[in-house]
Amino acid sequence: MPKLTHANLMTLEAYHKARPQIRAQAIETRKLRTVTLGEHLTLIFENEFLMKYQIQEMLRVEKVFTEEGMQDELDAYNPLIPDGSNFKATMMLEYPNEADRKIALGKLVNIEHKMFVQVEGQSRVYAIADEDLERSTAHKTSAVHFLRFELSLDMKKALQAGAQMMVGCDHPEYPMHVEHLPAETLASFLTDLS
Repeated sequence: MPKLTHANLMTLEAYHKARPQIRAQAIETRKLRTVTLGEHLTLIFENEFLMKYQIQEMLRVEKVFTEEGMQDELDAYNPLIPDGSNFKATMMLEYPNEADRKIALGKLVNIEHKMFVQVEGQSRVYAIADEDLERSTAHKTSAVHFLRFELSLDMKKALQAGAQMMVGCDHPEYPMHVEHLPAETLASFLTDLS
């Protein structure tokens, strides 16, 4: 699938005018594409629209006008756009209390490699995590990870034919899964596979 380029981006002025409507759409899209596993783990399944919104927001906040600055943002966010054979997600471990967070991140080492999706009737697909840089150490994991779930052709066909998909984690310290995704969430995910 093609990635975003300079031609896909709005000028800061045009974005400023359109921002209220785009922001409202981004909030709804993000809500639709969010899978929560228990109290502390959230996955946002990214797509082209959400990444374009994120880039526009970064350009707005940082007041970036230069092509070089725009390219930096494109280079940072394009890898999070699904390629047609995968789902890409931002994973967040959320513990409001700092002391609790520190303890949990120490217990959850390698959790990013224990995240999976499973298309009905197919094998589990474990995440390929943090391809840009390592975010964990031997003693603690990061609170944020970037995941890619690579699907086989049979998995894609099954989903397109109406199969359900489970999303989960089988880390011994955080075993959790969502067995059935809402129909509208799954329909949104299917758009990543075209």
